[in-house]
Amino acid sequence: MNFLPSRSISLFFTLLGALLLPGLSSAQSYPSKPIRLVVPFPAGGPTDIVARPLAILLGENLKQQIVIDNRGGAGGSIGADLVAKSAPDGYTLLMGTVGTNAINGSLYKQLAYDTIKDFTPIALVATAPVVIVVNPATNINTLADLVREAKAKPDSIGFGSAGNGTPGHLTGALFETTAKIKLKHIPYKGSAPAMTDLIGGQIPVMFDPIQSAITHINSGRVRPLAVTSKNRSPLLPNVPTVAELGYPQFESTAWWAVFGPAKMPAAITDKLRAETQKVAASAAFKERLGNLGVLPNTDFKESLADFQTKEIAKWARTVRDSGATVD
Repeated sequence: MNFLPSRSISLFFTLLGALLLPGLSSAQSYPSKPIRLVVPFPAGGPTDIVARPLAILLGENLKQQIVIDNRGGAGGSIGADLVAKSAPDGYTLLMGTVGTNAINGSLYKQLAYDTIKDFTPIALVATAPVVIVVNPATNINTLADLVREAKAKPDSIGFGSAGNGTPGHLTGALFETTAKIKLKHIPYKGSAPAMTDLIGGQIPVMFDPIQSAITHINSGRVRPLAVTSKNRSPLLPNVPTVAELGYPQFESTAWWAVFGPAKMPAAITDKLRAETQKVAASAAFKERLGNLGVLPNTDFKESLADFQTKEIAKWARTVRDSGATVD
């Protein structure tokens, strides 16, 4: 039996240590400077509302400042592309959304980044449902009423949304396919003008993220028919889910997750994932999100990578079926 000389064994372990120690050392010292969290939408919007408390609490856990960098434009694609092309050292992260990291790959004909290949998925931190609302003056009192009227008058009942390719629009399109009905999509430039027309009676139905609609629901100016999440919203405990009303597989949520550039070191990724999940599951994060209907994610049984893969497939089908596109 042949054995390696002791000098060869010693040299082998020296070389192995030289290869491994830099990665271990960088992970142990990480972070040694402030981290930039790119929010790919303007300040004050839903993504910003999720990102800012996350940055504060995650910074406390990591003992390093996390600086918010708002880079809005092109449905979040400008900010996402910035992160995709950044150094994969853990010092530039993305507050990704269902749009930037699931929908945009199918919606935009020419996207500057690949939603999977150009990112390191870290952790899903929050979700929010879309709510189906109607003008109280209509004779649509239930989701069944909406489906029945849509089947009787295909392509005549208008539903408003915040714009082409938004979660509201695509949730409406997904429901059309699921319920086998045909509605008439009316895109607006944002939730506010669409909601104004819904309240004013210019449109009868709207699919809108709950954080935009909740004030008008509570005031009685619009009537909720259903929420699109898997479970009922704590803000609307008496409003059923679409799944409860005869469409058991239906689920559509806006979501927010932390991503880094592709090829981040595993040790740094693991550290960020553990600390981000800790924040998302904390009472402090839930409290800072407030009562807008955005819920922290506390279930990490499914990896963000697996969740994202399923979301990309679902929204690719919906974009294709709806014919939505953004040049």
